[in-house]
Amino acid sequence: MDPLILSRIQFGANISFHILFPAITIALGWVLLFFKLRYNATGDSAWMRAYFTWVKVFALSFAMGVVSGVTMSFQFGTNWPGYMETVGNIAGPLLAYEVLTAFFLEAAFLGIMLFGFRRVSNRIHTLATVLVAGGTTVSAFWIIALNSWMQTPAGFEMIDGKAHALDWWAVIFNPSMPYRLVHMLLASGLTVSFLIAGCSALRYFYGDRSESMWKALRTGVFAAAILIPIQIFAGDQHGLN
Repeated sequence: MDPLILSRIQFGANISFHILFPAITIALGWVLLFFKLRYNATGDSAWMRAYFTWVKVFALSFAMGVVSGVTMSFQFGTNWPGYMETVGNIAGPLLAYEVLTAFFLEAAFLGIMLFGFRRVSNRIHTLATVLVAGGTTVSAFWIIALNSWMQTPAGFEMIDGKAHALDWWAVIFNPSMPYRLVHMLLASGLTVSFLIAGCSALRYFYGDRSESMWKALRTGVFAAAILIPIQIFAGDQHGLN
């Protein structure tokens, strides 16, 4: 078989598997923050039980996203060496920014979210949740910036067959980037909303009538109801762009 076709199949399979996990972690971090803030405001331990249930899902999704993302980053060079040689001066820094500003932030404070509730103050635990949630969004920002630039490149010039940035602001905020970022964040929100609602409904089906289950179920359903019309509008605007 043609090596080009094989490269496309391999990369397509990898990225199709990988995107499942960022689609969960991007929004789930903010849902966990919501659970945490509700606990802080009400003192209702059911919110923390919901938090601890779903932080495990977050951690597993984060780990799977890292593993599948590492193999994908290698495939940029092994499957598309000519392309990366051409655009590496732009793609490389954007990928590096994602690692330096987002990945390390998530990895450093996820441990506090998982194991620090009884070991650090409530404020520190809440701060860790804020930083991890923010880190997931920053990660999405840089990856979407690169993906958007690949579709609507701007702010660069070709010198000796290689792309060189002239204006990093134009590179990052290229014409399609804001639309793609909003679309991705909303898509992640919908993914997590239905995931939480569906899993909570399954728990109900198997006899779980706990208050934490009800709180998670309501959160998922209400979030989906709010995000669906917004995503319809955002998707339309993205398509028109």
